[in-house]
Amino acid sequence: MAKTSAEPKRSYDPEGMRRRLLDVAAEAFQSRGYQGTGMHEIMRIAGTTGGALYHHFPTKKALGLAVIRDRVAQEVEETWCAPVRSAPDALEGIAAVFAGIAEGLERRGAVSGCPLNNLVLELSLADPEFRLAMQALFEAWRAAIAERLRADQHSGRLAAADPDDLATFVVAAYSGAMALAKAEQSAAPLRVCARQLMQVLEGLRVA
Repeated sequence: MAKTSAEPKRSYDPEGMRRRLLDVAAEAFQSRGYQGTGMHEIMRIAGTTGGALYHHFPTKKALGLAVIRDRVAQEVEETWCAPVRSAPDALEGIAAVFAGIAEGLERRGAVSGCPLNNLVLELSLADPEFRLAMQALFEAWRAAIAERLRADQHSGRLAAADPDDLATFVVAAYSGAMALAKAEQSAAPLRVCARQLMQVLEGLRVA
């Protein structure tokens, strides 16, 4: 009689493993920082071998850059860029993002900070490749907001003002508010900043 094996077959899914490693690393970098996270820790949490980890990411720096370009970029897109693009207008989109993030922080009862801001503060002076990768994300973030503001100006909804400057103002206001929220472990600074920011921006709305 043929002998049957009770052992499950192992599936070969290199892309799935790469995604798993990025997910684990992104969460670890957010909670413990890049410098505070070791490759062995990532390997253990991901439940993989050193060979699999180093096959996808030969160095910790390669993993860090991939987290920035894949996971952090995705979060900026989903949290900020896409909602602003799809909102009825730029100002409603910006206000909704601030409110949604504040509500999420209040539900969780903890503030770990903005993933991009956290890595910028830790790594921007440590390595030029990290700095340039994060600079590119900030540029894409500002460009998405500026593009929507510019479109609202062209449609007559907003008064003339430099959309690139306004976008920088919005991103800087949010980044600073998140730093305060993290320090205070409260969403209150985010709500205060949103109110003040929207008072300024609403002054540009054409009745």
